[in-house]
This record gives sequence, structure tokens and C-alpha cells, in this order.
Amino acid sequence: MGSHSNLKPGNETQISEFLLLGFSEEPKLQPFIFGLFLFMYLVTFTGNLLIILATITESHLHTPMYFFLSNLSLCDFCLTSTTVPKMLVNIHKQSRAIAYGGCLTQMYFFTFFGVLDNFLLTVMAYDRFVAICHPLHYTVIMNPWTCVLLILGSSIMSALNSLLHCLLVLRLFFCTHLEIPHFFCELNQMIQLACSDTFINDIVIDFAAVVLGGGPLAAILFSYSKIVSAIRAISSAQGKYKAFSTCVSHLSVVSLFYCSTVGVYLSSSASSNTHSNAQASVMYAIVTPMLNPFIYSLRNKDIKGALKKLIGSLFLRLRRTQRQIQNM
Repeated sequence: MGSHSNLKPGNETQISEFLLLGFSEEPKLQPFIFGLFLFMYLVTFTGNLLIILATITESHLHTPMYFFLSNLSLCDFCLTSTTVPKMLVNIHKQSRAIAYGGCLTQMYFFTFFGVLDNFLLTVMAYDRFVAICHPLHYTVIMNPWTCVLLILGSSIMSALNSLLHCLLVLRLFFCTHLEIPHFFCELNQMIQLACSDTFINDIVIDFAAVVLGGGPLAAILFSYSKIVSAIRAISSAQGKYKAFSTCVSHLSVVSLFYCSTVGVYLSSSASSNTHSNAQASVMYAIVTPMLNPFIYSLRNKDIKGALKKLIGSLFLRLRRTQRQIQNM
């Protein structure tokens, strides 16, 4: 993704909209794609909403670990909501257009929630590190004020990063080729369409990837190296299992997030097939946020119990409402 400064300024124009090419231009496939992504979006919404409601309604889940989990669920749902609804609307309307302003907005929020997701996973790793390596000081270190500050700091850094990228895209000019070979306005794809110099954009993207991607990953790996050492020092097998079981769900989510993200960028650099790049992006943009609630609910007894209780109470309320309607 090099600089485009060799193009003549005469070709530059300020455009009003882009065209999102999506996954396939085959008309017969559109109903299938619409149905599949609507299903995935509804599963993502339901799964993450249930996690949030479970952590709010159950008083014994009012701990830092579940506070961060509910924020991760909210972030995952918002991440999916920045891309899927617009894609579904476009398929339904048989249109590929997205306004220039809408494209920038989509790019801003996708970058924001993507980076915030990364920070939240890092904060959750730190929480597990304190819980296992410094259990006696856990309530002092991870007090409510610290938890709020960690979320607030992560959000501010994510917002500033997204704002910087958007401001740098605003200074670019775009030529007549306005087709984005993706199902949403992805930062790299937009920069590749520019016909003005993108050198600064490329430098900032690479720097942000190292600092905001590599930094949190290094912090997660450091936390888990300390956690493994602390677990090995525990004498009883039951104690070891109990300590490790609190980390399994988080480790699974971290692995899924980083493997899918790295996989997407490796496939996009290795493959010239633009549609295959869009398909690979589904993994971290839609599949990962959809699977996270299942990973946490399947591996965590507290979440399982809270979800059973929540779903049970929802069914009871539904039955009462039906009876009231029948008696009217």
C-alpha cells in the first residue's frame, strides 16, 4: 500500500459517495447472504444482550471481572452494528451506495470499537493477573474507581486513534474509481482508493498497529506469563484447576481475536482477490463478536447459572403476560 503521489492533481475530485462491492455481485446469492448475516447479527445481539443483563441482574456478578465482560459484550455488539445493518439495507434495496460522510462515520466507529475490544481484553488480562498473583490485595487494587478509569482510559485512547485516522483521510482526494471491494468502509481500503499522497496515512497506520496492537498483546502475554508462574506455585491440584479455570474463557477469546485479526491481514497481503479479503474480514468483524458470549457462558459456571435464572424469569414473565391477555 504505497504512496499515490504520482497521479496528476487534475484527476482529483471531491466525491459524494462510495460503492461497497460486498462479497459477491451474483444476484442469486444476495438472498442467502442477507439471511446468513441477519441470522448472525441477531445471534450476536441476543448473546451479548443476555451477558449484559445477567451481569446487571445478578448481584454476585457485580465484580470487576464481570464488569469488564459486560463492557466487552457491549463493545462486540456495537462493532457488529457499525457494519452489518448498512450491508443488510443495501442488499434489501439492491444498492451498493454509501455516502462519503456515512463511510467516514462507519470507518471511525469500526476502528474505535475494534481498538477498544483490544484494550478491554488487555484490561481483563490485568484483572486476572491481579486476582491470581495478588489475591490479598485484589479488592484494594481493582476497586470500582480503578475499573471505571481503565474503561474510560481505553475509550479515550480508542476515540483519539479513530479521530486521527479520520482527519488524515479527510485530507485525501479521491479519483473516479470509487468502488470499495469490501462490505464496509475499512480504513486500508479507503486509503488505497485515494489518488493523493497517502504516505502520512501509511506511516500512522503502521505506527498505530505496532503501539495499539503490539502493546496490548505484549501486556496480555506478560500477564499470562506471571499467571502461569503463580499457578505452578500452587501446591494443590484443585487450587491449580480453580485458578486456571477463571482464565480459560478469556484465553479462548484472546486467541480467537488475535488469530482472526492476524489471519485477515496475512490473507489480504498474500491474496490479490478482493472478495476473499472481504470474506476473511468476516472472521474478526462478525464471527468473533458472535462467538464471545458462547465461549464465556459455556466455560463459566457463574455465567451459566445467571443465564439460566435470567431466561427462566423471562419465560415466567412471558407466561404471566399471556395469561393476563387471555383473561382480559
